[in-house]
Amino acid sequence: MCVCVVHTADESYLTNGYLDTVLDWVPGMPGIRLRDIPSFIRTTDPDEFMVHFDSNEAQNAHRAQGVIFNTFDALEQDVVDAMRRIFPRVYTIGPLLTFAGTMARPDAAAISGSLWKEDLSCLRWLDARTGGSVVYVNFGSITVMTPAQLAEFAWGLARCGRPFLWVIRPDLVTGDKAMLPEEFYAETKERGLFLSWCPQEQVLSHPSTGLFLTHSGWNSTLESIRAGVPMICWPFFAEQVTNCRYACNNWGIGLEIDNNVTREEVARLIKEAMDGEKGKDMKAKATMWKEKAVAATEGGGTSSVNIERLVEFMLEGNVPTAAS
Repeated sequence: MCVCVVHTADESYLTNGYLDTVLDWVPGMPGIRLRDIPSFIRTTDPDEFMVHFDSNEAQNAHRAQGVIFNTFDALEQDVVDAMRRIFPRVYTIGPLLTFAGTMARPDAAAISGSLWKEDLSCLRWLDARTGGSVVYVNFGSITVMTPAQLAEFAWGLARCGRPFLWVIRPDLVTGDKAMLPEEFYAETKERGLFLSWCPQEQVLSHPSTGLFLTHSGWNSTLESIRAGVPMICWPFFAEQVTNCRYACNNWGIGLEIDNNVTREEVARLIKEAMDGEKGKDMKAKATMWKEKAVAATEGGGTSSVNIERLVEFMLEGNVPTAAS
């Protein structure tokens, strides 16, 4: 278990460059920095609840008969190899949504793991847009921001000149209702669509979607990879900072927005990702990772084989029943 306790008398470490310290002792993660470690276990408080919780979970994993990951080997090969040196049985079976799609029942369209009610009208709106032109914005189901940050994202989208589909949950803004100025709505009414939630998998897979502005949660990250859509990453907490690091540095499919977001930066990064040379490279790599994700779940692919191994292991009676 990797637990990073920052020993400082104050929080100057947040701005003095200390978070850029490279942790050269984390197996399978060369070049990882302190700032890239999940916030739950990167703390100034050795008594932090999540430090002890995650440490206990890591010890429980050592006692488990197997460990299952929603990822695929090619995506995180170094990490997967390191985990297999630690645990006797590691099953990489992702992206799980691909298997859910191929094994779904006829009525599966009505089944969703979303925490919010999905608005399907956005799919018709996307149908009327040109291929790869739309910026899809969704910061997940629990990320929150300040009113000032909301305003900066809004005016950045206004400045970028691109059509956008923005999911704004009612509780997106800390301690307040998410409100945008009327001038913003007036300026973007011809090219902006605002929803409280949407069917993200279908939006990302739609031909009109060209970029994903995301909080970098793992489910969103994996869905974007599966759809072959590049990302602009604004990580908030937990493992999102690690996912952002991999998307931007290891996989080459993301650009990071600073926590102190500005409208100028939002507009600049969108234009770079959709119109610049960097964007062309990101799109090519996103397409490559999509192909690798598909290959992993096809017959003989690593994830497909691992699901077969996992089922065989369970059928052999290795998993305890409730009665036992």
